[in-house]
Amino acid sequence: MSNQNEQFALIYDQYIGKIYRFVYLKVDSKEIAEDITSKVFLKGFEAYKKDPGIKNMGAFLYQIARNDVANHYRDSGKKQTISPDALPEAADDRTDLHQKAVFGEDVGNVKAALASLKKEHQDVLIWYYLEDMPAEEIATMIGKPAGTVRVMIHRGLSALKDALNQEG
Repeated sequence: MSNQNEQFALIYDQYIGKIYRFVYLKVDSKEIAEDITSKVFLKGFEAYKKDPGIKNMGAFLYQIARNDVANHYRDSGKKQTISPDALPEAADDRTDLHQKAVFGEDVGNVKAALASLKKEHQDVLIWYYLEDMPAEEIATMIGKPAGTVRVMIHRGLSALKDALNQEG
C-alpha cells in the first residue's frame, strides 16, 4: 500500500463517523446516508491523490458532504426533512443506555424543530453541538467570520428553542 493510501486511510478513520452522522441527520435514511458517505470519501480520495496538501481535510470532506446532500435532494426532488427516528442511531456509540433513553424521549421534537431551521443553521448547530467543533473551525468550513458563526449558533439555538416551545 502506498504512503498516500495509508495517509488517506488515517483521514478516513478520523472522519468516517462524523461525516456519516452529519449526512444521516440530513437525509434520514441509513442506506442513502451510507451511499452518500461512500461517495464523499471516494471524491475526497480522488482529490487527495491529486493534491495531498489539502489544508483542512475535515472542512473539505464536510463541504463535499454538504454538496452531495444538496445534490441528493435536487436529484430526488424531495424536501429536506429529518425524521424523529434518525437521531438515536446517529448518536455517539459511547453514550450509555440511560443517556440514550433520556436523549430519545425528546428527540422527535428536537429533530422536527431542527428541520424547521435554515439549512445553514442546521449545519452549524449540528457541527457545534453534536460534533463539538469550535466556531473558528466551522467558520473556516463555511467561509464566514467566526463572529458570524457565533451569531448563527446563538440565533439557531434561539430558533430551535422557540420551535420546541411551540410544539410543547
